[in-house]
Parts: sequence; C-alpha cells; structure tokens
Amino acid sequence: MTPAQSTAAPTPSTSLLTDMYELTMLQGALRSGVAERASIFELFGRRLPASRRYGVVAGTGRLLDAIEAFAFTAEQIDFLHRTEVVDDTTLDYLRDYRFTGTIRGYAEGECYFAGSPLLTVEGTFAEACILETLALSVYNYDCAVATAASRMTIAAHGRPCVDFGARRAHERAAVAAARASVVGGFVGTSCLEAGLLYGIPTFGTSAHSFTLVHDSEEEAFAAQVASLGPSTTVLVDTYDIATGVERAVAAARAAGGELGAIRLDSGDLVAEAFKVRAQLDALGATSTRITVTNDLDEYAIAALGAAPVDSYGVGTKLVTGSGRPTAALVYKLVERQGADGAMEEVAKFSTGGKSTVGGRKWAGRLHDAGGSASEELLVCAASKDEGLAALAQAGARPLQVTLIDQGRIVEEHRGPEALAAAAERHRVARAELPYDAWRLSEGEAAIPTRHVDLDNRSATRR
Repeated sequence: MTPAQSTAAPTPSTSLLTDMYELTMLQGALRSGVAERASIFELFGRRLPASRRYGVVAGTGRLLDAIEAFAFTAEQIDFLHRTEVVDDTTLDYLRDYRFTGTIRGYAEGECYFAGSPLLTVEGTFAEACILETLALSVYNYDCAVATAASRMTIAAHGRPCVDFGARRAHERAAVAAARASVVGGFVGTSCLEAGLLYGIPTFGTSAHSFTLVHDSEEEAFAAQVASLGPSTTVLVDTYDIATGVERAVAAARAAGGELGAIRLDSGDLVAEAFKVRAQLDALGATSTRITVTNDLDEYAIAALGAAPVDSYGVGTKLVTGSGRPTAALVYKLVERQGADGAMEEVAKFSTGGKSTVGGRKWAGRLHDAGGSASEELLVCAASKDEGLAALAQAGARPLQVTLIDQGRIVEEHRGPEALAAAAERHRVARAELPYDAWRLSEGEAAIPTRHVDLDNRSATRR
C-alpha cells in the first residue's frame, strides 16, 4: 500500500494545553524581574521505567508542530482574563508570545538512558518555562509507545507488526500512538487519520460484524473477496476456524485467485496457527499468510516466535505503552543567568530520588572495540565547542541535533520523510546496543550513564 502524502491542516493553537501554574509562574517572574533572564531547561528521565533497558525518542515532529502552533488567540486571552488566571501585564506578554529560543535534542528514533537530555531548551525563563507541560505531554506518551513498539518488534524477529490500537485510546492519542509505533519499528496502522497526517501505510479489511450481518459465512467471505479482491485478509474465527479457513480459500479461488491471508483473533493462538498452517498447506494455499491479533504484547509475540505466523496486529498494549504508559520524563531548569549576567548552574537537592544534576549537558555515546554501545557520556560544559570537543576526545558519538534555531524550526525533523528517517535511525541505534538490551525481562539499563563537569561549576545549595 502506498503511503498517502501529508495534507495536514494547520494545527489549532496549543497554548492552553498546559498547566495553570506555568502561567502563574510567568506572572510572578514578570513581577519579580527575572522573566527575561537567560535560562536552560532540560527534558530527561531520572531513571528508566521498570523493565525498560532503554528508551526510544519519539514525538519530535509532533512537538515541533505543537510549538509552532503555541500562540494565544483572542478567545484564549479572553478566557484567561475572564477567569482571572493571570493579571493584565501577563496577558499583554502572552498576546505577543512566540518561542524565539533554541532547542536541541536527541534525534527522533535514537535510544536514550537515565539522565539523557532528550531536549535542551534555551531562551528566556518566560518563554521556555511555559513550554514544560506541552513538551512533557508529547514526549512522555510518544516515547512510552515507541519503546513498547521497539520491544514488540524485537520479539517479532522481523515479522511485521501493525498498529490496531485506535479503538483502545483517546481519539487523538491513537494518532500519536500510530506515529510513535512507526518510530519503534511498526510498518503500518489501522488509523486513517495517522495515514493522512504522517503518510503511514494503512491496513484493515473486516470485523466479525461483517460476517454476522450476512446470512452465512460463505456469503460474507464471497462479498469481501468481491469487494477487496482475493488478496484480502479474511477473519476466520467468527464460528468454527477450520470451516472458516476452508470457506475463505474457496471464496478466493472462486474469484480466480489465492487468498492473501487469514486472521486469527481468539483462542490459543500458538496451537491455532500450527493447525491453520497445516490446513492451508493441505488445501494447496501455501502462499496464504497468517496474521494474529487479540491483546498481544511483546511477551505474547515472543511466545508465538516458533509458530507459523507471518504478521501481528497489536492494539491495547501498544497504545498503553505495554504496562508503562508514561516514560517518566521531567523538565527542569539546569542553568540560568545570575544577577551579574553570568550563567550559573542550578539544581534540585530534593530527597527521595528527585534531585537533579545542574548544568547544560552535551551527550555522546561510547562504543567498545566490537562496536557495541558501552556508555552514555554527559558532559557539562559552558559552550557547545567545549562540550563537543570533550566528546570527540573521549571518542563518543554526539547525539544532539538542532531542532529549533532562534525560533526557526529545522524542517528536516518533521513530516513523513522525517518519520521514515526516525524509524531507520532507531533500527541502527538499537542494533548498536549490547545483547542485554534486547532481553524482555526486567534488568538494569543496557548501558550506564556517566556525568563529567568540565568547569567544575556544580550547582550548590542556596
């Protein structure tokens, strides 16, 4: 199936997809005089969610679209005024708001680990602060889904996986999940909106209701083949599976061809796949493929590894991150301009594992002699040149790219071509990880993270 060309309509304003306290912080900063201080925020995870040995960066293109649409309409300003969320001075600031700073980040599809600065947002405190919720809502969901999809495609061992999760998620989340699944290695989606917006191949034929509305299974299968051709995929478990397989093959042959595939959606999928494959071969339908659905996750897919299955349709577990519906990412201030005009590191010193590491970080990945990734290196440095020089000296592959340059979106990071590039980037990055990263069992992160502070400017308590 040929992917559709993106004809996306302009994104509605995203400025109120935020928490109220971001605007009340803005108001306070305007009053105290720190709103225009140069600031650097980082989006990262303190640790990987349990059972995840690596994470997958996803949502980059969506976030760039959302930031482009982050402008306050007259209606939104009126709402904020009417409900007294912020004062008139703050409303005047918001009327003219556009992000004019710079954002660097891990390229979409890259793997990440604890502490990895997936985004580095540089601007005034005012303009960077109010992007927090938007950035987190996009990345926390999309990274979680892409990571689940990556684990599922590992378990599939090259057999294609398709997103069937649209009916199991919020209607807009379903579109985001379809996009993120492609980053993680899925080859298509049932969601037509995702096909339109992102050029993702779409798949789908019929449900049990199509069989049930006809007077017989034979009539239903004949009608589907007449409409979609012999290469269609027929759902054969509405009644008796063996009888359904025989009727589906017969319907395709009556139309002058061989049946493309049958779909199994219930029962013991491993046992049924073996029985159906044997039946198809006995009928001479050796080219007819078998696809399976029914609440699959990476563990169920792995269990089907020895079965004669050709592809998988994954729904609920994909769009809910397969038990990890959020990537547990946070957005924290790590540097800010002091009263003397100089930049200085800042950090949280909270107890309970919620402290942060101050300072802008330049990220790279080290590899061992065999070419496998061995360490995530995060260098705190005052300038880009110093940070990249330190990574080069250590032999680390730089991981960050410029996404927005002084308010200008770098177009190569969004659109259908960017999504395809992200999927390929993830395939390569995942292949670099050591073997333990591919295990589905719980365990430590695939590689450790090491921090280096070149200038010894570590943040202090205040």
